[in-house]
Amino acid sequence: MALIEKDSVHIVGYELIDNDHDEFIKLLNELNSADNANFSALFQQLYEHTEQHFDRENQLMKQSSYPGETEHKGEHQRVLGEFKQFKSRVDKGLIAFGRSFVKDRLPQWFGLHVTTMDSALATHLKASDLKPDTCKA
Repeated sequence: MALIEKDSVHIVGYELIDNDHDEFIKLLNELNSADNANFSALFQQLYEHTEQHFDRENQLMKQSSYPGETEHKGEHQRVLGEFKQFKSRVDKGLIAFGRSFVKDRLPQWFGLHVTTMDSALATHLKASDLKPDTCKA
């Protein structure tokens, strides 16, 4: 069973961000069904994907002079910090901690983040006419 169904996630209407969200959902769902032998490598992939996605969004915010940049970037830093704490446990073989983070924390955070912060950013980007291919991140 999928943790997040792709159809249940709000589409923000900005291709670069929506594509990143699709990949996040795919990786999160793979992690949910991964056996312990593959969990650590998939967790690393999700972490790296999330870092790259946040870097792209941060660059878009900077390029478009997004007024909510400070708060949005702060949320990115907070989530990456939490991610790193769980990653260190997974790296030590404490897979149960990673599974709990994947199952109990990330889906709820993701849904809220997409419908609030990312939706507001996408609305701003569309209004500023910043094209996805201009992102340098």
